[in-house]
Amino acid sequence: MAGHIEKISVALPTDMANLVRRAVDTGDYASSSEVIREALREWKTRRATGAEALAEMRKLWEKGIASGPTEDLDIAAIKRRGRQRLQSSRK
Repeated sequence: MAGHIEKISVALPTDMANLVRRAVDTGDYASSSEVIREALREWKTRRATGAEALAEMRKLWEKGIASGPTEDLDIAAIKRRGRQRLQSSRK
């Protein structure tokens, strides 16, 4: 955690404020600040993970584009080969 602590005020809907209070009252957290800090750490991690996933998707997209044009597929031929393989495996 950063060495410098800055105090800010946050307005929460009643249901969220009640959840924060309950977490402190049950002893899960020592303070409401602790609840909010953990929530922000998890949010930060999710955002970083999402950014990594997006970067991977972009990389795969570019790889697909670089692989060249697509080819037409003959679905009937693919089904025929699949049925032949299935029958061969049953013999």
